[in-house]
Amino acid sequence: MGRSGQPKTIQQLRLGEIRMRDPFILETVPGEFVLFGTSDENVWGGPATGFDCYTSRDLDHWDEPIAAFRPPPGFWADTQFWAPEVHALEGRFFMFATFATSTGARPRGVAVLVSDHATGPYQPWSDGPVTPANESCLDGTLYVDDDSTRWLVYSRGTEGTSDSLGIADGEMYALRLSQDLRAGVGEPILLFAASSAGWTRPLRFPEGVEPPKGLHLAKDPLFTDGPFLLRSNEGTLLMLWSSHGEAGYAMGIAESGGGTITGPWIQHEDPLWSSNGGHGMVLRASTGRDYLAFHWPNNTPDERVQLTEVHINGATIKIL
Repeated sequence: MGRSGQPKTIQQLRLGEIRMRDPFILETVPGEFVLFGTSDENVWGGPATGFDCYTSRDLDHWDEPIAAFRPPPGFWADTQFWAPEVHALEGRFFMFATFATSTGARPRGVAVLVSDHATGPYQPWSDGPVTPANESCLDGTLYVDDDSTRWLVYSRGTEGTSDSLGIADGEMYALRLSQDLRAGVGEPILLFAASSAGWTRPLRFPEGVEPPKGLHLAKDPLFTDGPFLLRSNEGTLLMLWSSHGEAGYAMGIAESGGGTITGPWIQHEDPLWSSNGGHGMVLRASTGRDYLAFHWPNNTPDERVQLTEVHINGATIKIL
């Protein structure tokens, strides 16, 4: 209630007004949606605030933000809170997100949070990152295969640590997770490198422009980020992922030739989105319509959520 005793008026935003990177939309029940993403003002460095989310019934008008996660005292990470995505499993909601430390005491990694409600508040679930402790990792996405094995697909991008620069050719991995999602199990499996796609290009900064120091980038890297997996109605397993292309940030499609998470992964020749936008996911709405959500442009602070209907048929995803 407001101070006058009248019901509080909820402010709404149009989708295109929301500044956000790495959007992820969850349909909680038919016709009710929650939007998550990277929304900190200090996206590349500085103290991180947490994650917010927005709710909607029509995918166009979104209610004012809700604080989905704020780090509790003693939380292991304090900067670069990136790419939250949420999955409903066994009556609870699990958030997979990227975190880093400003001191470099622990490499960037993907950790798991949990809540009883889609909008939070989320609390730490894994004991720090579930990704390898000695490598800088980011952008984890959950995939549950046909025998209910739970996998984290993530990027070992070209970001490094305070001790060493990142790798020059980014990699995409799959890591089996424990059934309770608290830890990784066994060794990660390399799925592919950025150079396996013909559309990727090295990320070169203009003369006189330096990359953010906290990223510890390799020189002129080919990078991988933003994986998202889906299976078409015809049974083809597809992965959206992003890198740098001919016209800037771009998003491509990889197809599992074996139909399983281990591949082999075959890269589609042309990117799905080629110009200064990416880190996408597909919302398969209860209406039967499929939507591609991603951020465009890729320039900070101009990033906005883009949502466009797509048609998925076999191994193809076509923007309508």
